[in-house]
Amino acid sequence: MLQLSDKWVWDFWFAVDGTDYHMFYLQADKALQNPDLRHWNVSVGHAVSKNLRDWTLLPDAIAPTQGDDNAPDSFTTWTGCVIKVGAQWYMYYTGTKRAEKGLVQRVCLATSPDLIHWTKSDTNPVVELDERWYDGLKLEYWHDASWRDPWVMKDPQEDLYHMLVTCRVNRGEPDGRGAIGYASSANLQDWTVGDAFLAPGWFGEMEVPQIEKIGSRYYLFCSVSTRFHSAKHKAEPGCEPQTGVKYFVADAMMGPYQCLGNGFLTGPKQDGLYSGRLIKGPDDAWYLMAFMGNDTQGQFVGNIIDPIKVAIAEDGSLSLLD
Repeated sequence: MLQLSDKWVWDFWFAVDGTDYHMFYLQADKALQNPDLRHWNVSVGHAVSKNLRDWTLLPDAIAPTQGDDNAPDSFTTWTGCVIKVGAQWYMYYTGTKRAEKGLVQRVCLATSPDLIHWTKSDTNPVVELDERWYDGLKLEYWHDASWRDPWVMKDPQEDLYHMLVTCRVNRGEPDGRGAIGYASSANLQDWTVGDAFLAPGWFGEMEVPQIEKIGSRYYLFCSVSTRFHSAKHKAEPGCEPQTGVKYFVADAMMGPYQCLGNGFLTGPKQDGLYSGRLIKGPDDAWYLMAFMGNDTQGQFVGNIIDPIKVAIAEDGSLSLLD
């Protein structure tokens, strides 16, 4: 478990370097007293482990840019991902501007030769939402212009990189516009935004997307909350709103993706867990890790749990062995 005495930690992402698991995570000082303020007082911490349980803290990775309220990450450095190409590590992360009060999200980039020393790109932001497909800032019915939590992956069949993001499409009922957005690039610098990767109309937001190939199938994971299930979805037979990790399954990386059963990896036993990530452990088994949000008393905990082993059934459905 990663638990800091002086900081709350929440969303996180991994970079695997040989036998080392590097974890980058959002953190905020507990001196704020109110955990709801953590989002606006954030930096990206860094720790390393051999077993996903015992963590050694390393120097912080990145923090908001100071001195320029119009810098794309002058207010926040939120959730991202890391990918290695050649000898270079690329970290894509979510930035917001202090000049915009953090209301508009964009994807920024930093690079590193060693996962320790990070240099922000001179061309930030590298990806912005395109209002041909996605909602911009519509405060009359939503609280932000969503374009965050980038997840980047290499296409297995061509020289192309795919980026998924948390976003909202510009069609359908406002409470069901949450979607997984899409962009592509051949060089990791120049990105072309396309229409949504997945937009079921079920949620107001689908956070922290991730795709992994497990066995012969591809799985798309995201986190959703009870309060952001759409009215239409809640009215559907068999829909039981919950907060946790949702997954979709496909035979190919680019889909089409569908639900198996209710599509939730987590259940009531894992209440409070959010921003789940699937990671292959040193034993080659798959594990879920997540941060612990509110406990049974409604108090925010702010730590990252030990891994929970994932079982894969013959039909492709997933469950937790805990």
